[in-house]
Amino acid sequence: MKRTINIALFASGTGTNVENIFKYFQKNENIRIKCVLCNNKNAYVLQRAKNLELESLLFDRIMYNDEKLILNYLKIREIDFIILAGFLWLIPEYLINQFPNKIINIHPALLPKYGGKGMFGENVHKAVLENHETITGITVHYVNKNYDEGSIIAQKTVEITKEDTIETIAEKIHILEQKYFPQIIENIL
Repeated sequence: MKRTINIALFASGTGTNVENIFKYFQKNENIRIKCVLCNNKNAYVLQRAKNLELESLLFDRIMYNDEKLILNYLKIREIDFIILAGFLWLIPEYLINQFPNKIINIHPALLPKYGGKGMFGENVHKAVLENHETITGITVHYVNKNYDEGSIIAQKTVEITKEDTIETIAEKIHILEQKYFPQIIENIL
């Protein structure tokens, strides 16, 4: 008998992707969202997790770098897969080694362009706009020891018009994330 796949979601911000992923898998008997791990005490994702009756762990740099603490937390919850849903810290090697090809991230641009340290949110959209790109999109990729350099799993695109602004590009990207990220996760699992 196939065991349920348990997922931990890592997030740093508002948690719209966390909520969307949770609701997408809520009635799926084979995939269960077990917990949210967050590195930002002011992140609204913590309230979303509470509203969804989803267990959460708030951690700081010291806790994050404590290999035993984080791994033990994940082991107790029998986590099989980690999804980065707006998580801004680099994933440490101990997590990559423990979850080889079982950590995925979503990036708000078409990698390999506009990736790397500091390239998130408006920073990405501003760079896309300033470089007069005609398309942008999302990239779902495996996580390795470098920001945004893991193998690409899927990309979805959207056109950029002359009228677009940082805000309208952000909205287009959000729509792609909400529509495709849970489906891509399901396909991987």
